[in-house]
Amino acid sequence: MDRAIVDEAWWPADVWGHRALWHFERAGLEIESIHQARRIGELRTAAGDAASARRYFAEAIDEARDVGAEHEQGLATLGLGRALLDLGRVTEARRLGSAAVDLLVRADAPGSEVAEARALLGREVPVGEPSPAEHASGKA
Repeated sequence: MDRAIVDEAWWPADVWGHRALWHFERAGLEIESIHQARRIGELRTAAGDAASARRYFAEAIDEARDVGAEHEQGLATLGLGRALLDLGRVTEARRLGSAAVDLLVRADAPGSEVAEARALLGREVPVGEPSPAEHASGKA
């Protein structure tokens, strides 16, 4: 799956991802199943199919919450937020970014993962005030 993703061979990567998910579920490997569902969501988002990726992120979030795997729940929440952002659903994406930050901080996730979640929050610019870019360019 990893090699297919690097090669942008989306269909083979998806097939291998689902095959792994099936085996993990049959073996009762909960964390591995959660991780794989999240990876399928990431794969589908990278392939430009954010709409179908949502299902896999939601599955990973629900199952991670059920078993108390906050790190995986945080990563899946971040993935779902990115997918929603790709779909133009900015407000929902930002809410999920905030939830992902909370989950990842509680799970003592690496700083880079927390920073990715914070990046999903975007930057607020008060209405009527020039943005930092406008201010710097002298358009303000």
